[in-house]
Parts: sequence; C-alpha cells; structure tokens
Amino acid sequence: MTSPETTPPAPDAAAQALAQRYGRAPRSPRRRALGIAATAGALVVAGVAWLVWSGVLGTPTEMEVLDTGHVIVSDRETEVRWQLTVTPETDVSCAVHALNGAFGIVGWLVVDLPPSPQRTRDFSQIIRTSEEAVTGLIYRCWLT
Repeated sequence: MTSPETTPPAPDAAAQALAQRYGRAPRSPRRRALGIAATAGALVVAGVAWLVWSGVLGTPTEMEVLDTGHVIVSDRETEVRWQLTVTPETDVSCAVHALNGAFGIVGWLVVDLPPSPQRTRDFSQIIRTSEEAVTGLIYRCWLT
C-alpha cells in the first residue's frame, strides 16, 4: 500500500504548483488564437510590403535600349545612334561612349533625354573624341 506522502502529484497539481511558484497562468484558448492571428496578420503585411517594394505588385517601368549604329564623322567626332523603348513620360539619361581600336574609351557623354508620349524613339548624338574612334556605343541608360 502507498501512503499519501509517497504518491506523486497529479499533472494538474504539478502545473498549478509551478504556476504558483513562478507566477505563470495557463493561457486561455482565446488568448492563444489571438496571438496566432496577430502573428499571421503581421506576416501578411510584411509579405505585401515586400512585394510592393520589389515591384512585383507595382507597375515597374520597363526600358529597353538598342544600339542601331555609329558613324565616324572625323578623327575627333563619332556619331552614335540608338533606339530607346520606355514607358511614356519617363525621364531617362544615357551614357554614350566611343572606343578606339584597343577598346579604350576615347569619348564619353551623358545625355539627358526628355520625357515623351511616344513609347519608342530613335536618338543620335555626336561625341567629341580625344583620338580617332572605331566604334560608338550606348554604355548604359537609367531612369532619372
């Protein structure tokens, strides 16, 4: 026979003893559901904010640049031609450069292109060079 002093306490009694000792109270199911809902809501808000920031949900501006040719005007000038496709009414700047036979940059110019209602436009720019160039190209374009 076991005496009452050697009988282990019931699980509920042990939990109550710990709660009394450390001040913890068992959580109600309603409080737990509220915590889960708040966490899920915060994750949804963070996910939507990331999608908008990364441009997935927004309407990102698309831009495409195509070199269409170059003309060596003289040993000190090169004309570069290119086609730009961008969302209408968007400000764009492009860096245009001329290269010599060793692929060294002998001319460089940043061109600010005004906004236009047209989606696709053709451009031409003369670049002054430090020596005779063998080619002229668009280096890069960006939204301004």
